Amino acid sequence: MRISTRGDYACRALLSLALHIEEGGPTSVRDIAERTALPQPYLEQILLALKGAGIVRSKRGVGGGYVLAREPAAIMLSDIISAVDGPITVGDFGEPHQDGACDHEGQCVLLEIWNQAGAHMREHLDGYSLASITSIANGESPWPVLHEH
Repeated sequence: MRISTRGDYACRALLSLALHIEEGGPTSVRDIAERTALPQPYLEQILLALKGAGIVRSKRGVGGGYVLAREPAAIMLSDIISAVDGPITVGDFGEPHQDGACDHEGQCVLLEIWNQAGAHMREHLDGYSLASITSIANGESPWPVLHEH
């Protein structure tokens, strides 16, 4: 599974909002683009998708911009990725036969392995909220470590 550029940009934009949440009030797309070095036109599209998913709210006019629609602790990386990229899967290969029968040389075993890989990815991204990532970015929490099995 690949995180798309769109998904990465969405996470970076929301992390920027979370890192500056203490400033209060909306943040303009221009400010987010400057802070994150992301292209503004693309960022506008991404923020609209995040707004549609209820992750951010927008305020129009002078002093307008975007704010998080929920507390950072209630916004998981999996929510963000799903909002801009759709369901988190390793691919759309169908479902394995439920009764153990498999009519295509055992491909159901692979289908189940791919489904489990997608589930692991969702579970991993469910483990990080914007609040926890903000804490890591601010040096208040330890860096993520890969746990060997």
